[in-house]
Amino acid sequence: MKYIRQVVIIIIFSFIGEVLRYLLPFPIPASIYGMVLLFVALITGAIKLDWVNEVGKYLIEIMPVMFIPAGVGLMASWGVLKPVLLPVCIITVVTLVVVMVVTGRLSQRLIRTSREKRELYE
Repeated sequence: MKYIRQVVIIIIFSFIGEVLRYLLPFPIPASIYGMVLLFVALITGAIKLDWVNEVGKYLIEIMPVMFIPAGVGLMASWGVLKPVLLPVCIITVVTLVVVMVVTGRLSQRLIRTSREKRELYE
């Protein structure tokens, strides 16, 4: 019963995301709306982590399986992708490096700020 409740909570937020995607004119996927709303609900305490924790962990564990249909779709459309493969690879590598650098810098800044606050209160 606990797992059913957790799945239902996640599905409700996914449904709200679908509704927002339909209502709002922004090019944002419904899944992003749903995840952001669930994140805000978790941060504010409207939803307790225990209410979605175990099913969330399970979904993260099986996430690689969800990429199989996308991979098959890429293989099926190889003829369309072949002419633009080099630009897509370059964009992918550049984006990957930029995300890694920004994430690393942001993490360092957050750790440094956290240390300074801790030292200030000690």
